[in-house]
Amino acid sequence: MKDVFNVNAADSQATVVHPIEPQQFDINEYADYEASLLERCGKFWNGDSGVLVYRRMRVKEVFAADSNSKEKSLAWQLGALKESMRYQADIPNFLEPWHGLGTVAAAYGFDYLWEPGQAPAVDGKFQSTEELLKANIRPVADTPIGKYTLEMTEYFLDKTKGCIPMSYCDVQSPLNTLSNIIDSNQFYMDFYLNPELMKKAMHLTSLLLTGFTLKQKKMIGDALAKPGHGFASCRKFDGIGMSDDTITMMSADLYKEFAVPAMVATGNCFGGTVFHSCGNWSDKKELITKIENIRMADGAFSFATDPGANPTEGYADAFANTGVVLNARIVGNIDVVEEKVRQLWKPGMKLIVVTYCETPQEQAEVYQRIHEICQ
Repeated sequence: MKDVFNVNAADSQATVVHPIEPQQFDINEYADYEASLLERCGKFWNGDSGVLVYRRMRVKEVFAADSNSKEKSLAWQLGALKESMRYQADIPNFLEPWHGLGTVAAAYGFDYLWEPGQAPAVDGKFQSTEELLKANIRPVADTPIGKYTLEMTEYFLDKTKGCIPMSYCDVQSPLNTLSNIIDSNQFYMDFYLNPELMKKAMHLTSLLLTGFTLKQKKMIGDALAKPGHGFASCRKFDGIGMSDDTITMMSADLYKEFAVPAMVATGNCFGGTVFHSCGNWSDKKELITKIENIRMADGAFSFATDPGANPTEGYADAFANTGVVLNARIVGNIDVVEEKVRQLWKPGMKLIVVTYCETPQEQAEVYQRIHEICQ
């Protein structure tokens, strides 16, 4: 049994699929498949304890250069939806109008830098929080990045007739957004040197994020799969997922005082806050479960998923009987997944196990074992 990160893989969580053009995709077949899973998803979301299995179909091209083409992105994602129906799971996969990590950063005047074959990077930095607050700020929807994301959303809806579940784009938390566009040498100092300016920047970024996401929510309508992006998502779930990776660089008291209020302000506009961080955030797991109106938290729990994965110890005690869903990503074979689930589960947990099994046969075995463990 090996649990090691594959440094040679372009994306440790990606699956190879064949793209399908919209006119060749059977919309009704996938709509029926999704509908067959919604009752169990709703029962889990509204219940006090339980487990669901999600076989995520992440396609690396969607999160790299092809995110700059709505046509290519949709074809890849439709291929993933078709493939996903072969793998036994409780939660359906969904479409995502992904166009990079700098969506809200665009409001501060940044555009994307596209290197050949790569995902986009935000081009530039402010030297301080004070400089950021002096910038010419405009709504995300008025920026080139925002306009293209909404154009992609509209294109996806048109080609799928609004019948296929779709999430928001990848919206980073206020903390993540600011840490990406303020020079790191000053960013962390400003929590101590300019705390009021930092709180103001967090609040402003929350408003920009909320305004743009509300536009997406209105556009997507009944097809909206929540909480979105890297989380197990469906029409029966709620909240908005925000990547908050910078938590691993901060003390608990700073995070609670500066980052949490802005994230919660946005989350409360969408049915609750849903948290994600890459790496090991286990030292703050109790803090996360106590965030106001927190609905779900996501983490990696195998080294094949993330070389800095969370240890499983203590998570069951922290999350059981809180009502907060733990979205546990576990790349690995049957034995790895079984071991991790046994360590994460206890009665009172609301656990979603995200698998990446290579074959439908392996997925069926993992699915059965997970449900046997979590009875």
